[in-house]
Amino acid sequence: MEENLFPERTDLQEFRDTLNRLKSEIGKVIVGQNQMIELLIAAILADGHVLIEGVPGVAKTLTAKLLSRTISVGFSRIQFTPDLMPGDVIGTSVFNPRELIFQFREGPIFSHIILIDEINRAPAKTQAALFEVMEERQITVDGQTMKMQQPFLVVATQNPIEQEGTYHLPEAQLDRFLFKIRVDYPNAEEEFEVVTKHHNANGNHLGDQVQPVLNATIIAALRRQVSAIHVEEKLIRYIVSLVASTREHKSIYLGASPRASIGILQASKAIAAMNGRDFVVPEDILYVAPSVLRHRLVLAPEKEMEGGTADDVIRDLIQSAEIPR
Repeated sequence: MEENLFPERTDLQEFRDTLNRLKSEIGKVIVGQNQMIELLIAAILADGHVLIEGVPGVAKTLTAKLLSRTISVGFSRIQFTPDLMPGDVIGTSVFNPRELIFQFREGPIFSHIILIDEINRAPAKTQAALFEVMEERQITVDGQTMKMQQPFLVVATQNPIEQEGTYHLPEAQLDRFLFKIRVDYPNAEEEFEVVTKHHNANGNHLGDQVQPVLNATIIAALRRQVSAIHVEEKLIRYIVSLVASTREHKSIYLGASPRASIGILQASKAIAAMNGRDFVVPEDILYVAPSVLRHRLVLAPEKEMEGGTADDVIRDLIQSAEIPR
């Protein structure tokens, strides 16, 4: 046998074993939806937030809840509604008559994994309350800044078809999500397995079967391994070129920011590690690019009138770009 001239710089076997156990626990309940699960795990490793879009009943909320069960950290759920106020999310100062001072009472955002259901149901004032905490991992109230504990992950869901009682998410808000994941209906075989699992549960809650796999310490260690993944300069240039092309395409009114380039880089490193490699290949970039870019693009009016989508434009950009080898 020939000697390996290019030995791996990092041993990722234990890394893969840990993530396989994580997928296995979620798979006890969730059938299919492999890309959604993979990208959620990649977001944890890349320290990014996730927006999940899909019609009701395709396990968006359930998957986020199960993910929290597999990680021994704090979890909170916020149901966004049109009358939700910023103080209902980040907390508010309450007067203490005994000590004659105002004391800050933390809101549900003070946790590790935050599930926001139907994020597009809250008005702009409430959306703005998330800007600072999603980007800087901190909250500033009454001149006092409070840091969030790591890991800190926002998983938000939204319905793509319902319009009544919903608000358009500000571009600044969308840009703070690492991924926008689109969830489709399961195929016939997957749906059969879903129904069979519920039938065999005999009234028991399927989520009770899921056991914790990760904790804050393990996540920090996994993130250090991901940050050490090697990326060749030509691949970084490819990422930058791909994102820059969104600012020049005739079908795009507003292109992606440099935050998208950083997002693709971090996400592709996470995917490489999940596949047992300590280096990024072009396929990792192509896998994550649509989910990093689709919510950051504003299409030109004429493209929207033609029925075009951001995914269509991203597909054209990827096909026209020369992939480095």
